[in-house]
Amino acid sequence: MDTIKDMHLTNDNSSRKGSRNSCYRETYRPQFHYSPEKNWMNDPNGLVYFEGEYHLFYQHTPHDTRPDFGNMHWGHAVSKDLVHWTELPPAIPPGEDGAIFSGSAVVDKNNTSGFFDEEGSGLVAIYTNEGNKAQPGKPQVQSIAYSKDKGRTWTKYEGNPVLFPTDTLDFRDPKVIWHDESSMWIMVLAVRDHVEFYTSPNLKEWSFASDFGSDIPHIHRGIFECPDVIRIQVDDDPNTTKWILMLSIGDRNGVNPDDPEPPAGGSGMMYFIGNFDGKSFTPDETLESIDTIKWVDYGSDFYAAVTWNGISNEDGRKIWIGWMNNWRYATTLPSKEWRGKTSIPRELQLRTYPEGLRLIQTPINELSQLRKPILSLQDLTIKPGMNVLSDISAAKAEIIAEFEIGTAVEFGFKVRKSANQETIIGYNISNEELFVDRTKSSATDFHSDFTAKHKAPIKPEHGRVQLSIYVDWSSVEVFGNHGKTIISDMIFPDLESKGLELYAIGGELRLVSLQINDLVSIWGNETV
Repeated sequence: MDTIKDMHLTNDNSSRKGSRNSCYRETYRPQFHYSPEKNWMNDPNGLVYFEGEYHLFYQHTPHDTRPDFGNMHWGHAVSKDLVHWTELPPAIPPGEDGAIFSGSAVVDKNNTSGFFDEEGSGLVAIYTNEGNKAQPGKPQVQSIAYSKDKGRTWTKYEGNPVLFPTDTLDFRDPKVIWHDESSMWIMVLAVRDHVEFYTSPNLKEWSFASDFGSDIPHIHRGIFECPDVIRIQVDDDPNTTKWILMLSIGDRNGVNPDDPEPPAGGSGMMYFIGNFDGKSFTPDETLESIDTIKWVDYGSDFYAAVTWNGISNEDGRKIWIGWMNNWRYATTLPSKEWRGKTSIPRELQLRTYPEGLRLIQTPINELSQLRKPILSLQDLTIKPGMNVLSDISAAKAEIIAEFEIGTAVEFGFKVRKSANQETIIGYNISNEELFVDRTKSSATDFHSDFTAKHKAPIKPEHGRVQLSIYVDWSSVEVFGNHGKTIISDMIFPDLESKGLELYAIGGELRLVSLQINDLVSIWGNETV
């Protein structure tokens, strides 16, 4: 058996406070998003809540700011509140069994695996071994490890691998959940151009159940990765539920050039609403055309998001987090000490609209503890040429606003603004489009595809448009109409670019309400 122990860091916020104050001030370092202290990270992995802690594992190259896929680890951080994070040593390192690719973790509360003996329950990680040699020509297999001490040390199962592919090289990113009705573990797995479902009574022995997506050609716009499947209430009604299947789509890099890309190009995420019976997923819609695809996010930089397992029924929320990056330019970002970060955690809901059910994403309530009010306005007429925010500057902020449509043809905010830099978050009234324009946002010369304006369809509701905007040192996340439409984009402005503008073009509109808050740094950098 292979046991991995934490030896050089401790789960003690105070022990690293000085380190964080000195090293979490670097250029572009996010101040209220998680990022590792140094080097590379990508997909969130193994999200699980256990005994008062939220665990965030992630793809991590601890020795380089670029991904070393042959030596990929599971990085590890824990939090009591999903906001403040303590980084721990890498949890599961590569070995003779191969690199440690993406996967999930579960609380085996009934000890179905038999790993926990008298302890009764513990954590089991399910992950892809890349470069495994157990069967020739099948380098990607599924393996498991277990922890008896709240995720601090991990023992790889001596019977690994627990699942082999049949005939594909792409067989990865297992998401595992417990299915109450069948009393079985369910694994959904990305298998190149489709996903496969497997069942198990004990996390060790897996049986094929079904597949999804291979017969829907217009969704094949890049290799599938990081699937997730959750059951969720409809309109907060505990008696009405649906299942959502989420898929991440890798950058196609010229493959199938006739297929449209995700909305912002490169990598992206789609979702399907339907039913799951413990073996197969059946979508509600026939999915006969590209128009039926539902996109999770219309920006460039929200990918590989997965939900937390283990959140109690008393809490009841479905919460996920994504990697804020895009495979089109991920390895060329201008940050030096670190490369990669997460989105803010988001609560998921399913709402009924005239056009049907839609996934809603809203920032978690726990972020409110970071708020320091800057400005509050109500019931103002906004005219072209005026800027009621001319005296406000902010390198990071939460902006919550509601507008009533008037005669203006466009309105919005310009954030991280200076004489030669700005990021525009606006709404085009005639096109009914929300957009983020980062063409003048910042350092953009590291990749030709970074300079872009990203658009998303969104209709006014009762003549109004609501925006919740989260601006950090190197990102903006825009939630339109209470989380119905999302645009998430990285930006890399100078820290001195702190100006803020509320603008209108072509006419007037009514500002119903506006609240601007600073969000205190989660790393203790409260003076910047």
